[in-house]
Amino acid sequence: MPAMPVPGPEITIVLVDADASRAAMLRAALTGSGYRIVAVVGPGDDLVAAMRQHRPGLVIVDIESPDRDTLDSMRALAEDRMQPIVMFVDETDEAATVEAIRAGVSAYIVDGLSANRVKPILDVAIARFREHERLKRELDDARESLEERKIVERAKGILMESRNLGEDAAYKTLRKLAMDRKQRLADVARELIEFALVLKR
Repeated sequence: MPAMPVPGPEITIVLVDADASRAAMLRAALTGSGYRIVAVVGPGDDLVAAMRQHRPGLVIVDIESPDRDTLDSMRALAEDRMQPIVMFVDETDEAATVEAIRAGVSAYIVDGLSANRVKPILDVAIARFREHERLKRELDDARESLEERKIVERAKGILMESRNLGEDAAYKTLRKLAMDRKQRLADVARELIEFALVLKR
């Protein structure tokens, strides 16, 4: 007998909507589809506080047209805790669209929210958000790795100059210090640079 499929984790949602009937429609549309609305708040409420309280996996904003206060709230949400933000609007213009994306909105849907298309839109928005986050982490890791290599090279240069060592010997000295102290090579290099700066004062 084949094993029954294991359902994925339920994704919780905070809905930003001033219309109670639309919120009820969305709740009904998403029930049983792996989504659950944990809170409904108004556009003028403290959205950051709501996010911290409920810690949702997704934020849905359903409004007629994005105003400056709403976009500022989206920007604060994106800065405070990263999660996909999907915004449904009835009307917009190019400037508002650009501002929404800059504010951290993952998906910006014009012509409002309809029950039959909301789930595929959310699925795509979450997938795009996760891919964006993966690429961002890879870029951050690459930048950190490059920065650490620069620090190690600078520390090697200090050792080569102060102890009259060759490049290979300077690297081995740094590596031995890191092993002896049970520290990362970049951390030891950074400490050496800071110590050298102190001695020059």
